[in-house]
This record gives sequence, structure tokens and C-alpha cells, in this order.
Amino acid sequence: MASLIASRPRARPAHTQGATHCAYTPDGSKLVTVGSNNTIRLYKTGSDGEPDNVDDTPEQILAVSASNDCFIVGAEDGTVSLYKFEDNMFDTYLLRATLPVRDVALSPDGKWCAIASDELTVKLVRVDDTSQQRTLKEHQKPTKHLAFDPKGNLLALSCTDGIVYIYSLTAEHPELIRQVDGVIGRYETDSEASTLVAWHPDGRAFAAPTPTRDIQVVSKNDWEKQRIFANGHDGDITALAWSPNGALLASAGKDKKLLVWSTKDQTVVARYDYPNIMDIAWHPTENLASFTTTNGEVFICPDFVSDQFSSMLRLPKQPAPFIHDPLAEISANGRKPEANGHKPLAARPRRGSLESLDDLLNEDYGDLDDFVVDDDGAGYTLNAGRKRPAEDDGIYGGHPSKRSAYFQAQHHESFQPGSTPWRGNRKYLALNLIGFVWTVDQDSHNTVTVEFYDHEYHRDFHFTDTFLYDKACLNENGTLFSCPPKDNTPAVVFYRPHETWTQRNDWRIRLPKGEAVLAMSLSDSFVTVTTTANYVRVYTLFGIPYRVYRPKSTPIVTCASWRNYVLTMGNGPVGADGTSKLLYTIQNIKRDETCQNEDTVALPEGVTLKSVFFSDNGDPCIYDSTGTLLTLLHWRRPSQATWIPLLDTKLLPRLASGRKKETYFPIAVADNKFHCIILKGGDQYPYFPRPLLSEFEFSIPLTSAPQRRKKTKKSKKDDVFGELDDDADVDMDGGEASSSEEEVEDEAEGDGVSKESRNLEQNYLLKGLQAAQLADLLDATTSNTSQRAALSRLELDIDKTLLQLLAIECREGEERGMRALEVVSLLRDRSGKMVEAAGKIAERYGRTILGEKIREVGEKKVGGGFEDEDDDDDF
Repeated sequence: MASLIASRPRARPAHTQGATHCAYTPDGSKLVTVGSNNTIRLYKTGSDGEPDNVDDTPEQILAVSASNDCFIVGAEDGTVSLYKFEDNMFDTYLLRATLPVRDVALSPDGKWCAIASDELTVKLVRVDDTSQQRTLKEHQKPTKHLAFDPKGNLLALSCTDGIVYIYSLTAEHPELIRQVDGVIGRYETDSEASTLVAWHPDGRAFAAPTPTRDIQVVSKNDWEKQRIFANGHDGDITALAWSPNGALLASAGKDKKLLVWSTKDQTVVARYDYPNIMDIAWHPTENLASFTTTNGEVFICPDFVSDQFSSMLRLPKQPAPFIHDPLAEISANGRKPEANGHKPLAARPRRGSLESLDDLLNEDYGDLDDFVVDDDGAGYTLNAGRKRPAEDDGIYGGHPSKRSAYFQAQHHESFQPGSTPWRGNRKYLALNLIGFVWTVDQDSHNTVTVEFYDHEYHRDFHFTDTFLYDKACLNENGTLFSCPPKDNTPAVVFYRPHETWTQRNDWRIRLPKGEAVLAMSLSDSFVTVTTTANYVRVYTLFGIPYRVYRPKSTPIVTCASWRNYVLTMGNGPVGADGTSKLLYTIQNIKRDETCQNEDTVALPEGVTLKSVFFSDNGDPCIYDSTGTLLTLLHWRRPSQATWIPLLDTKLLPRLASGRKKETYFPIAVADNKFHCIILKGGDQYPYFPRPLLSEFEFSIPLTSAPQRRKKTKKSKKDDVFGELDDDADVDMDGGEASSSEEEVEDEAEGDGVSKESRNLEQNYLLKGLQAAQLADLLDATTSNTSQRAALSRLELDIDKTLLQLLAIECREGEERGMRALEVVSLLRDRSGKMVEAAGKIAERYGRTILGEKIREVGEKKVGGGFEDEDDDDDF
């Protein structure tokens, strides 16, 4: 329930009627007020006496910003003036604009001042050296309000076109990184209605007034709408300010109301009646707030928040009001919050001995974050007080020192393959080639939608979700859901089959109390669920518990399954870099066989896993943070598995120019292609509306991305295989690709190997990998005629590729004879037909000596001389 003010603070006539603004210094010692007359008032906190006056100032001052040493004002005549607190005197002009200055804002470190006027550009001026200026000009309309984020890395511009422009200040030249539309209204720069962006003190979100007279919170990571402070004002909002710890939000409107909101539940906790408020300022540490009105009055309000709610101001820094806070979720994509401003107990470093060096040293010696970072104040960076602050550094009150980080094992966070984090009130639960599952948070419940690509076999469906499912798996047989535990309600696993020959039999299983789902997978045979209790729970498709076990590698990271095989991944031993090594295990659940036991996932140092899944042929695949897709070869043979790279997306030809920047969200490996969603604009996850799927051919990383140049010379295709016998059954098309007058890659690379040879080498490796995986499948299962025929075709394709490569080597000259002979030795055919074809290719190019060598190789192959060779045979 809202509380009313007990004793109304008296109005302090400070300025003449008109625009009046105020600002506290960061240390809270002074309050600066400016207005329409040519006097600036300086009120000392805690004193009820008359303020100090600064006279002979510009008239019609429209903006003020203060640091502990100085304050800056912007006036209607276009001047931006700096005053020193030391003597309360004018010091210098930072800028002279041709049009009225509407807002000024000092960066958190006090070194830069952002200035907005009715001109189209915004200026950044160095406070101690006005010759250093930077211009922001990528927005299209004048700027009404300015706001630095708490770290000074971002600057938000509220413009008259109703768009919030976000500039990044971390580079030498400010860069426009986002346009947030659909939040603020379109108002002229002199309008009393506010469009101010008020950054939450934790830096992860901002609040802004909307045309519907509500206050919308927008997250910084994805720029999506989060919680909304609604149904408070009946008129346009004119002022907005967070409390220093972010627990409360104050707003004023033309409805003559001054409201104080609780950030946690977006309810009004205090309601005051004050008309014509233009600006609100919270004291940095005390239960004190001040505000100014268009009548030129200043109100300084001790005990601004009643005793009932004043304890909220004494809390540590509170989180921004997200619909789904990634810091509070136990999910695939979030981090667990630190409790009470400290790290979790499990993550605390071991206490040192009394004689240890770290205990004897002062803390300041251990943390050298600020060493040699703009130490002479020359302005190497815009926000030069720190070196690369962490994204959420300081949230919930903590700032860990570097020393303690060395003693903490960094675990890989758990994740659900194919899912995305919450963005606003929407989230993809599953994305694959069958379809996609997504949910929308409706506050009291969720709505879940399941859509399929092939509507001939399945029909889309949606339902009201009162369990609040946050994970899902989808295949041709059914959809699997899970929800987290809440209060006294345990986590639930729910399976819904798509089609049955009897009445559809949905089932739900409740996990033990307090046990949450980390990741789960769905195959044609089993449901696999990994939990926070470090259990792997396996059920049949009809909900019968089949197996429960605890893996050796914990905490569990993720899982995937295909038919009877289950792959689980967990954190293993800590490496030299302080991070846990990812270990995986593959089991055949039905046969109770272990294919790979606690083997290492091949990830370079500092690289994280993005997704894990089985291909359509049943081979495990992973996609890592470097954009590399890998598959597991010989995974059915214990201790023989090898991770093979299939594609490095950084080497795609579409990125060769360097002008295009994009990343890829993995979906599946099918039909010997990588299926993904292309992400642009720095996005890490797909969003709505659902983007289209893209596919890329495999390309094992052999060399750098090709350099492109103009080539006009046309090459003639040589029919070098015309005299080969038809019995060889070899199709030699594609021996040399023709090129036209278009942009093409260089034919000869730096190592003397042509593009055509590289393509054939790539094809040889990929075909060999496919053959090896198919051979492993045939060895492990009862093969049929079509599978054996497919393996024979693959081996024939490999030999065709080698013959094409041989033709290129023969064409290059006699000096490539040894390489050509080595190509012949790689032929897999034992009947002699391929070796005979190789000999004819050598004769066609007049390579007599090579032809004799090829005949010797052919005799050995036919006689079995190349069977089961190893190095020891030479001794």
C-alpha cells in the first residue's frame, strides 16, 4: 500500500518561473540547482541555511551535471560552462553551440562531458582538455536527453523521432550499436514530457517513459522489453530517477503525482502530490531526495521514503527488474547470482596460512587492475578509470579481486542444446530440423507453441502452460518438456507423443524435491534427463524408469541421444588455466555397453561448447565458441574416438572480404551439410519472428580463406580421360573447372597448389570420413544390402577423386612424379581397374617413368602387397 508523506517539505524559491533542474554531487555533499534566472544555487546537504549563490551565469539554463570537483551547465544561448566547487567560480567554456543546449551529462569518471543541443549532432568534450572532442552524428534527429550507463561504456540518446540511440564509447571513435524503437514517444526538445533514459545502477537495463504513461524497462544485452511500471500516472511523465541501489524508482507526471515504486514487484510504495515537477535527484547514501518544478521551486525532502520502506534504501545493489533474470535462473544460459553481495560458498577461495605471502600483502598490492591505464590523465580511453570491466561487475555488491580468481575452478555452465535464453517475455525451447518450440510469458502462465516444418505428417499445436516449462526436446515421435522446481513444487518432466495407434498417452514425472533439470534429450527409444543432483535419469518413451546413475564428471553440462545411445558431458579435472576440462561418455543404454568412458572433449583453451547433437547418420557432433563444427570418428570403439573438424565458419568464403560480420546458431548436421541460423548485428541467439534456416557444405579447414581477384582469362577443359576403357567405370568430369570474367579466387595458392587441387583434397578427406563412419556403423549393426552398396559407392568416389588429383599432378610436370605416385598408392580398389586407369592417365601426359612405377604399384595391390602394411615391415 502506498504511503503518504507525513510532513510536507517546504518549497524553496530558488529561481524564476521556467525550466528548473537539479543534481547531487557523487559524494552527496552538495545539491546544484539551475533555472531561468542568472543564478545557480548550491545547497549543502544537512544544512537548512541559505544556499551559496553563483551569479553572473547565463540566463535560461536548461541542464546541469555535477562531479565532486565541478559542475557543468548548458544554456539556451548555446554555451556550456564549467564551474569549480573550489571557489564557486566560472572556469571555462566547454563548447559554444549555435542552438540551445538541451542536456549535458558527465561520464561516471568525470573526464568527459556529453552535450546535446537542437543541432543534429552530439558532442563529447574532454573536461580537462576541450581540444579533445568527438562527434556523434549517426542519429537523424535532435537529442532531447542524454544518459551514460554506470560504467561509462555506453551513451543513450533520446531523440525527437521517438528512438533511443545507443552509442558504444569503448573504441577510439564512438560507434552506434543499437536503435531502440517503440519505447519513448515523439516529443520536441522543449516539451515538458520526458523521454529520459534512466540506467539502472546495475548497468544491465534502463527505464524510460512511454507514450502510454507507463515506465518500460529494457535490457542492455538484447535490448528487449522487460518489466513495466504500469497504471501509476494519468498524465505524461516529466521526471524519472532510480534510487542509488536500484531498489526504488521515483517518477513524476503532469497528473501532479510523485510516485515511488518498488523495483522488485513494480508496485507503488509512496504517493505524493506535487505539481509541475521537472527533475528528481536522489541523494547517493541517505533517505533524501530533491526535485524541482517549473515554478522555479526546489524541494529537499529528508525521510523521503517512509519508515515502512526506508530499509529498502539500505539494501545492497539490487538487480534490474527482468521478466526472466539471467542472473537468477538455474538454466542453460544463465549464471547463478551471488548471495548477499558475496560469492557462493562453493566458489570461495581457500584461506591461506598465516605465513602466506598473500596474507601478508595489502589487498591493494594484489589487484593491479588500474596499473598503467591512463595514469597521466591524457585520455587514452573515454572511461579510463578501469581496464575492461566485467560485464556484470559489481552486481549484488561484489567486485572479486584477481588474486582470488586464480584459486577458483571455472566450471562450464550447463545448457540445453537448441534452446535460447529469455529475451523479454519470449524464449525458444527447442530448434531443430523437425520444427521448433517456443513459449511466451503471460505473467500468470505461459503459452507454448509447437510448430513443424512438414505439415503433411504433423499438425502444429499450442497450449496454456501453468507449469512454466523452460526446456523442451522435439523429434518425430513426440515433444518432451520440463519445468524448474518452485517453492514446494518439484520439477516436472512431461512427454507428449505426436501420434499413437491408441488414445494418446501423455505422462508426467515429478522429480525429487529440490532437484532441477539441467539438460535433457529425446531419442526414438529413450528419454534422458540430467539433474542438479548429479543424476542421469533414463526413461522409456512411456515413462518407465529404465536407469538412474551418477556420472563421474560433475557438475553435468549437457546431454544428447540417438536411438539407444546416450552422450553425457560434465566438468572434469581443472586444467592449468583454472577451467574444468569437459569430459564426455557415450553409452548404449539398451545393451548396457560403454563406448567411450570419460574421454576429453577437444576444446582449445578458453573455448566453450555451444551445442552438441547427433547427425542424421547417428554420429556425435559439437559446435564451439570459435565457430567450428566437429564430429566424432570411431566413437563406437573404446579409447579410439577422434574429434574431426568438419567446418570452420570463420573461413567461409562469404566472410573472406572481412566486411561481413555474422555468427551462426547451430541447428543440425544432415545430408552431409551444416544447418544453422545466420545471426547478424552482434546477436548470439535467434529471435522472433523465426529466421530462416541456412545450410553450408562441409569444408575441413586446410588453408586460409581464399583471396579474391579479377580474372578474365578463360581456361580450356582438357578431356584427359577420353582414352580410358569403359570397364574402369570412372566418370572424369570436373577435371578442371572453367572460369569466366567474374571475381574468382586465385588459381595458384602460396604453396603452389591450385584451387582445383585443394577442392579435390577436400573432397578426398570428406569422402574418407564418410566412409569411415559408415564402416563403423556397419561393423556395429546388422548391415543390409543398401548400406553395403553405399559404402562401395563411397570408396569408388574416393578413388575417382584420387584419379582426378593424379591427372592434375601429371599435368603439372615431371617434377611432381613422386607426389603423383603417392596418390596412386592411396587408391582403395584391389581389383586393379583403378590402377589401370591411373596408368592410362600417366600415358596420356607422356609420363613414361611414372607409368612404370604405377604398374609396379598395381602388381603389389593385386598381389596383396599393400594389405596391412606398417613401418615394421621394412626391417
